[in-house]
Amino acid sequence: MKKMEHGNNKPEAPHDPVPILDFPIVGIGASAGGLAAFEAFFSGMPTDVDLGMAFVLVQHLAPDHKSLLTELVQRYTRMPATEVEDDMVVKPNHIYIIPPDHDMAFLNGALHLIPPLKPHGHRLPIDFFFRSLAQDQHELAIGIVLSGTGSDGTLGARAIKGEGGMVMVQKPDSTEFDGMPRSCIATGLVDYELTPVEMPTQLIAYTNRAFAKTSRTHTSQLPMAETAIKKIFILLRAQTSHNFSQYKPSTIHRRIERRMAIHQIESLDHYVKFLQQTPDEVNCLFRDLLIGVTNFFRDPEAFKMLEEVAIQKLFEGKDAGSAIRVWSAGCSTGEEPYSIAILLVERMQLLKQNFSIQIFATDIDSRAIAAARSGLYPASVAADISPERLARFFTIEADGNSYRIHKSIRDLMVFSEQDLIKDPPFSRLDLISCRNLLIYLSGDLQKKLIPLFHYALNPDGILFLGISEGIGEFGDLFEMMERKARLYRRKPNHLGPRPIVQFPRLTLSDAPPRFKTKQPTVTKKSSLRELTEQALLKEIAPVAILVNENGDLLYLHGRVGLFLEPASGEVGVNNILKMARDGLRSGLSAALRKAVDSKEITSYPGLQLKANGGSTRVDVTIHPVSDGELASRDSPLYLVVLKEAPLIEADHAVCTALPNGEQNLEARILTLQSELQVRENDLQNIQAELERSNEEFKSFNEELQSLNEELQSTNEELESSKEEMQSVNEELATVNAELQIKVSELSRANNDINNLLAGTGIATVFVNHQLNILRFTPAAAKIIHLIPSDVGRPVSHIVSNLIDYDQLSADIQTVLNTLISKELKVKTAEGKCYSLRIQPYNTTNNVIEGAVISFIDITEMEQTREALRLANKQLRLAVVVRDSHDAITVQGLDGIITAWNPAAERMYGWSEVEALEINSLDRIPLELREQELDTLVRLSRAEIPKAHLTQRITKDGKAIKVSIISSALINKAGKLYAIATTERAILEDNT
Repeated sequence: MKKMEHGNNKPEAPHDPVPILDFPIVGIGASAGGLAAFEAFFSGMPTDVDLGMAFVLVQHLAPDHKSLLTELVQRYTRMPATEVEDDMVVKPNHIYIIPPDHDMAFLNGALHLIPPLKPHGHRLPIDFFFRSLAQDQHELAIGIVLSGTGSDGTLGARAIKGEGGMVMVQKPDSTEFDGMPRSCIATGLVDYELTPVEMPTQLIAYTNRAFAKTSRTHTSQLPMAETAIKKIFILLRAQTSHNFSQYKPSTIHRRIERRMAIHQIESLDHYVKFLQQTPDEVNCLFRDLLIGVTNFFRDPEAFKMLEEVAIQKLFEGKDAGSAIRVWSAGCSTGEEPYSIAILLVERMQLLKQNFSIQIFATDIDSRAIAAARSGLYPASVAADISPERLARFFTIEADGNSYRIHKSIRDLMVFSEQDLIKDPPFSRLDLISCRNLLIYLSGDLQKKLIPLFHYALNPDGILFLGISEGIGEFGDLFEMMERKARLYRRKPNHLGPRPIVQFPRLTLSDAPPRFKTKQPTVTKKSSLRELTEQALLKEIAPVAILVNENGDLLYLHGRVGLFLEPASGEVGVNNILKMARDGLRSGLSAALRKAVDSKEITSYPGLQLKANGGSTRVDVTIHPVSDGELASRDSPLYLVVLKEAPLIEADHAVCTALPNGEQNLEARILTLQSELQVRENDLQNIQAELERSNEEFKSFNEELQSLNEELQSTNEELESSKEEMQSVNEELATVNAELQIKVSELSRANNDINNLLAGTGIATVFVNHQLNILRFTPAAAKIIHLIPSDVGRPVSHIVSNLIDYDQLSADIQTVLNTLISKELKVKTAEGKCYSLRIQPYNTTNNVIEGAVISFIDITEMEQTREALRLANKQLRLAVVVRDSHDAITVQGLDGIITAWNPAAERMYGWSEVEALEINSLDRIPLELREQELDTLVRLSRAEIPKAHLTQRITKDGKAIKVSIISSALINKAGKLYAIATTERAILEDNT
């Protein structure tokens, strides 16, 4: 049976009210390569939609480097992005970013920062946050895993799924580093595999469906259609062979609602049709119903009580070598039974006694059982296991991304698929662990399982349940051992004798027939010559073999076929010990070793040689050979003499005196006694050889243990260094990505500034405290003759193009000393005018690092100013002309009128526009024209202007008397170009 979700292990509610969030919290985890994924994710987020969710970003950051993540993320989104401060309350449509060198947890609607306890390289901030988010927000928790190495986020994603949340990961082929996404995908718990650009659309669709107020109200108030639910149970049973109809309805309904939200299905009937058409969705729903929220030593306090109370009781009163049997029901991926196995092994080693430990771990999820059998877990499990246990019971894989349970622990486990509801239980058990499973089963089913556990346990056996579970009304079957950890001891059975469980019997085959010695038969009659030669060889010239101390054959004498036969396999150096026939090898080996050690003649009589279907007694004698050129102290030789031993005469006589039946029996007894003696000699030799080998192996084992300890210590250091290097590498990759973005931005800003300075044409020179040139703009080269190689030279060495100004270095030094800007006007030899401005160079940290000299071209401004001065002067004259009561006109030498003031309009009646179109001659009476022009020119050249009385014609043709003062207008060349007149009407006296 599978544990489906945690759900009930919640802290007690505090007395003070805490904020209850009704919007989803999206936790986003990333490591190396995460910046590009963040940019793509938030760039794809719509800007005109109220998302109604909060985003919390958790990335592996360098602890000693200021993070730029907040600044970078803010550029891609309109939502406020904030680096988290301790106890910060979360609001929708906001982005919260983890600060460096902190772990972060979610509790009661707020983010809390926690100083990391684990050393650098061992921290798993994504798992830490995802777990706390799942425990606090349950189905409102959403986990997203982006690019990164390692397996951080995998266990957190499992926790989110266990609480009914949703998990999506980045497609591995779209990542820079695919370790984290692939680790999550391997769990089979991922709802969506998408690129970061595709995630926002799917995320919004899911939240709109899963957390819409109408949908939630409907779910909470209206029961689901019973017929549709039954159809779903039927489809699940048909495809998985498991019946979920006895599970608690609330759990089933919640999981079905979540699957419907993932596929954007509105009604149960449509979802039933979708299940019928999509068999894969049936498997997905099955896995969702069986999500096991499990980890090593889950609920540490409960496991501590299990170790101190229950495990200790299991070994009490048991003799060394006896069996301890444990059943872990609903084992999920195996973390819990492995944890129990570790506790049992530690206790057994503490007692310094060996016991036979058997742990049966069962579950209905075949994928979970397969994962448990492999014993391979992501590296993030290190967060749940002490470093001592991790080093002792786990080995890290070559890639550094996972741990494998040690073979000594794996050999204690038996994993199998089992449905607790319908399959028979194990029996004669000392401990049953069934944690956080009963809470998801109906009350009727729980009433069946508790007596089942009672039956399966031995007297005084222990039942280990989850924190939120109990035995209910079966207090007569179990008594409480430890309330907080939910440990129960089995009481004697008061319900009658145990039912008899039939187990298949092993069928034993009949014993093999007794070995019968086949007597050799002579099929060929030997000649007298052959008989004589054989008799002589046996009596006078026995078989002899010359060997070295290792038994290698050097010379053969006599017919050795009775004693030796070629060994099977590749033919190498022929050795007497390998070629000796059955029954001869052990005694021959012992005799040769004794002869080598003692350097004396060694005899080994009565060996029972088995050959040709019968048996022969053989006497073995080994003589050290020290004479001869080939033999020496360094390489001694040995002569092995093999001789058939006849039957002892006394024994033969006794056998002959007995009747035939008794003779056979007595002969058989003598043979057996002889064989027994041989076997005793063989055993003594083997025992001596074993003792010798044991001493050698013991010494060798001690050396290997010492070497192994050194290698293990070195390996642990290398693993620790590897983990730290991997973590540092991830952090450096993140910092490098941030710096690359910053460098790109600075390069762009530098280009903008260069183009801005070049575009404005402002000549600028930057100098340091030593007045050495640091940088200058192209426009400055035209003023003080700068070239690129002048960078680094003192500004005083540069020849300037300025006139009447040689105080540049002194003025710069004054500004640096007083920090007061200075501005003055300077001119170049070309006649251009510049505004020279000297001011301190102030950094963003308010540090003075030199001075900035700028030359602003004000030539045109000065010319404009002079023109304005002249224009103002002329304007003042124009005002006088305009406001004068006398008519003032200007006329060219050709008589064309070019100026006509308002008084002239009033005097003559022509407007200014009309006057500018007529000739001044038209205003002079015809009889006075020739004389008048000469008079005007003459009078205009007089040094003292004089009034001239004459007549002028008005617009209506009337001639009036006027007094005219004329002035000559002379240009710069001294030539007359016009005549200005001041005319005043002479009123006639009519009296």
